[in-house]
Amino acid sequence: MQNRVFFPEQALNEWVLEGAVDLRGSELMILAEARKYQLAEAVRVMREVTGGPDTNDLVGRVKSKIFLMELGAELLETSMVLGDNAYDVVPGWLGAPIGTFDEHVTSEERKNARASATNEFAGDEPRTDEDLLARFLLERLK
Repeated sequence: MQNRVFFPEQALNEWVLEGAVDLRGSELMILAEARKYQLAEAVRVMREVTGGPDTNDLVGRVKSKIFLMELGAELLETSMVLGDNAYDVVPGWLGAPIGTFDEHVTSEERKNARASATNEFAGDEPRTDEDLLARFLLERLK
């Protein structure tokens, strides 16, 4: 199964304003690496708030909005109702890498991005998508 990553909406908005990522339609690019992700609207389910059992086993998971709506969920900002349950959620985007990491590493677009990099990606080579994302996120936390 292909690795996917959850991008919280608030963080993504900040990164766009900082110029760290480019968002075009449903495609996100981490500019310093030219790594692209296909996005789908999603939420991270944080907690069930009614005290009832989480019969759909959603707490702690990231699910696409389409999947949740097919289940009958109603979403409004940071809240979701599904049957007798209510949940706190974090809105955002589920990203799947476009192409393999090996294809990305050898791409001309990446070479150009790294050649002009003056940030965290100018040094050591990331070895995996997870490594690339960890470096990106750590730099954003500084």
